[in-house]
Amino acid sequence: MRVDEVTPNVDSDALLTGAQFIDAFRIATTQPDLDARHATETMLGQQPRWAKWLIALRNVLVTPLGLKTSGAADGVGRDMIGLFPVVSETPERLVAGFNDKHLDFRLVVDVTSTGAARNITATTLVLTHNWLGRTYLAVIMPFHRLIVPAMLRKAGG
Repeated sequence: MRVDEVTPNVDSDALLTGAQFIDAFRIATTQPDLDARHATETMLGQQPRWAKWLIALRNVLVTPLGLKTSGAADGVGRDMIGLFPVVSETPERLVAGFNDKHLDFRLVVDVTSTGAARNITATTLVLTHNWLGRTYLAVIMPFHRLIVPAMLRKAGG
């Protein structure tokens, strides 16, 4: 299935004021009853083995720096999907993410209809707070550009 990088179509100030990084990827699906929660759960539910390995490596590397290894610390008593707390949700849009000392992160999953087809769009927003956040973002960017399309392909089914 084809995943396209698209121009982000979100109100970044409403989602993450001051975000310095934003990108979006889209895939078409023919699943007529798909909503944003189900798309997000499918995307984040079962990561490819190589992505799990990268997340495990990331957790080992950032633990000595005092960074969160998952959204679980923010998510106590909150709805979680995968590692991420749900920030807001409608049938058409789910926003997940968390704030950390080096950066704040949001994943926005939109499910929209275009005639008989439906589109799933994953938009990522990041606000860095310091040199560690900027360095972290630069290091993970090549992996981000691989992982998000792979996750969308799972959801596109």
